[in-house]
This record gives sequence, structure tokens and C-alpha cells, in this order.
Amino acid sequence: MSDLTLSPVTQSPLTPRREAELRGAAQELEAAFLSEMLRHGGLGTPRDSFGGGHGEDQFASFLRTEQARAMAAGGGIGLAESLFNALAAREGPAR
Repeated sequence: MSDLTLSPVTQSPLTPRREAELRGAAQELEAAFLSEMLRHGGLGTPRDSFGGGHGEDQFASFLRTEQARAMAAGGGIGLAESLFNALAAREGPAR
């Protein structure tokens, strides 16, 4: 039986600093995507009665963004790993 891995970038040609930068960028992109999905799903939409009014509307996006960042940091939906692999593959050999 062969040992298959899910990550095509097994031995990264990247410096540790560059790898951390790419992983951070990929995680932020996943968080932005998740934030939009949460917005379209209705998270943060004011209730009809006893809602927070305009203040709640103003700060709902901050709540969604932080919740999406927490989701991405916890593993998210796997989009960050795919994005990282694509970005790392474009980097080529270490310079």
C-alpha cells in the first residue's frame, strides 16, 4: 500500500518566514470568504423586535469577521490549505 498525503507540498522549498506569510495570507482569504458566507446566511441580521437598531447594523460586520477568523484558525473548511498549496507551488525553488 502506498502512503498518500493530502498535501502536495510535502517538502516546502520556502523559507520559514515566507511559509508563515503565505499561510497567513491563505488563512485571511479563507476568513474573508467565510465572512461573506456568514453574511449571506443571515448572521448578524437584526431581529424584527427588540433589535439593536443602527448600532447593531454598524457592528455586525465586525462580529462576522472575527467569527470567520476564528473558524479559519480552527481549520475552517480546508480552503486555506488549498490556497497555501497553490501559492507555495507558484513560488518555486527557494531563493
